[in-house]
Amino acid sequence: MHDFMPRLYAIADAAFGNPVELARELFDGGARLVQIRNKNATSRELLGQVVAVLEFAPKDSRVIVNDRADVALLSGAGGVHLGQKDLPPQRVRKILSSDQILGFSTHSLSQALDSELFPVDYIAAGPVFPTSTKTDADPVIGLSGLREICSRASRPVVAIGGITMENARDVFGCGAASIAVISDLLKSRNVARRTEEWLRYNSEICGSPWTSTS
Repeated sequence: MHDFMPRLYAIADAAFGNPVELARELFDGGARLVQIRNKNATSRELLGQVVAVLEFAPKDSRVIVNDRADVALLSGAGGVHLGQKDLPPQRVRKILSSDQILGFSTHSLSQALDSELFPVDYIAAGPVFPTSTKTDADPVIGLSGLREICSRASRPVVAIGGITMENARDVFGCGAASIAVISDLLKSRNVARRTEEWLRYNSEICGSPWTSTS
């Protein structure tokens, strides 16, 4: 699964609007890895939203479901992303198909090292900077914390938390394979255009918007 880790990991967060429409705009702008996050949805609502997104998602894209392994499995999504308080990755891996991605959030070096024992395809590390998208956000790890995690992790690291175009170069410089972006994309009046801008910038600083060097 490691060969599919675009530099931009876009998240369609329901806190910013209808995640289905947000995902459509992200894909229209060129994103190819989109996570559907809707913390307050019922199981039925979230399943319906993910299925709706999968109907228009480009063939060369992946749709990841936040938290809900059951929804990822039932919908046939590209994978699931788990947090520290979600189901154990070892159990979730057993119910996913072999081609579905399993991601896992870490918020410290110790959590990142613990994840080395888990059957996950990538880890997220953060928050790198202060973020407004989580009211119960973990302590900021900063660039130094991200750099240490990237240097020790054997799997691709997705940096998350308060990342903008202004600090993206520094984040990639720490060794991150990809950057998860929420606010800097979804707060834009034109999400598709902002996504295009991100991909052009990624191409300028990394050489390619689609592939990682990790």
